[in-house]
Amino acid sequence: MIQLKEYTIPFVGLKQGLHQFEYRIDNTFFEHFEYDEFNAAAVKIDLEFNKKTTLLELQFKATGTVNINCDLTNEPFDLPIENDFFLVVKFGDEYNDENEELLILPHGEYEVNVQQYIYELIVLAMPQKRVHPGVEDGTLKSDILEKLDELSPKEKTIENDSEETDPRWDKLKNLLNDK
Repeated sequence: MIQLKEYTIPFVGLKQGLHQFEYRIDNTFFEHFEYDEFNAAAVKIDLEFNKKTTLLELQFKATGTVNINCDLTNEPFDLPIENDFFLVVKFGDEYNDENEELLILPHGEYEVNVQQYIYELIVLAMPQKRVHPGVEDGTLKSDILEKLDELSPKEKTIENDSEETDPRWDKLKNLLNDK
């Protein structure tokens, strides 16, 4: 995957201490990852980059909205999302990103690319089941909801137990009760 230049942070020229970065994420960012689940996205990423002598600490915070389709009605709606993530970057002999909260860069590296972490931060903020708020509170009027309601199984009302039954079955039922 090609790394986007605007998400690469050259930390060699930064002084030790806290640095702030801000990113505005929209659909063009997700097109790079070939992720097309969002109709639209407007997410702000605040990144606190703390440079220390032997390591780097990155605190990501995502806030914003994504426009997605409801899983039940396929109606589009804006879903607010909020998520955060903490990453520690250390230096070692070779690149290693097996641990999700620790990134090891080879000695001599002078920059770190954060686009994959931003992508995962936003995508993992999504709930498993995406339901339109109008469905939950009953205010959404949709043809699909009406059809689902019409086709849903209805509770059968139990009528009188005095229906005529075959006497042979009654004898068998008595065997179960006699023990």
